[in-house]
Amino acid sequence: MEIVDFIVEGAAQRSISPSRGETACAFVITAETAADVSAREALLDRAMGPKRRKKSSEKLRRGRRPSEGLTFVARDASGAVAGTVRLWDVVLGEGGRAALLLGPLAVDPAIKNTGIGSALMRHAIAEAARLGHAAILLVGDAPYYQRFGFSAEKTGSLAMPGPYERHRLLALELVEGALAGAQGTLKAAGRKLKAQRLPLAA
Repeated sequence: MEIVDFIVEGAAQRSISPSRGETACAFVITAETAADVSAREALLDRAMGPKRRKKSSEKLRRGRRPSEGLTFVARDASGAVAGTVRLWDVVLGEGGRAALLLGPLAVDPAIKNTGIGSALMRHAIAEAARLGHAAILLVGDAPYYQRFGFSAEKTGSLAMPGPYERHRLLALELVEGALAGAQGTLKAAGRKLKAQRLPLAA
């Protein structure tokens, strides 16, 4: 469990500005639990809307489990889920090298600009590196994610399985050279979800 205080976490990047609607917020980042799933899904619906399930990234997540040890939530002072991030196992092209796909990253719209998203990102990246992963990819806005080291510099020969904006496919190498020469369409590689067994009719 990591205690994160925005004033400390964000001080190196910017100061809190009430004129921009920013506020200080203490929160805790923990591993996601099964009890968090419904709250997490409700948060994603509020933050991203129902169309989130049609994104290309979702094709790589559907029917799969997130990467082992890489699902996190941020909890507010009351213990409620205020933010979420997950990472997923993928391979880069047919028979390609292993990598992670990050997403979705979301924060409750009612408490944006409190540093929760940045803290979740930094924690997820640090844990992915600690667990020995070599690279992380995501689809998102470069101006936001470049602060964490992501760019489209090494994704030009990679593609998502479905519609996406090429300039939004970003990557971060955790191991230098991990994406050198990488090419092809990303493919799901994570553990499959077990199919739920239906009760037998009486």
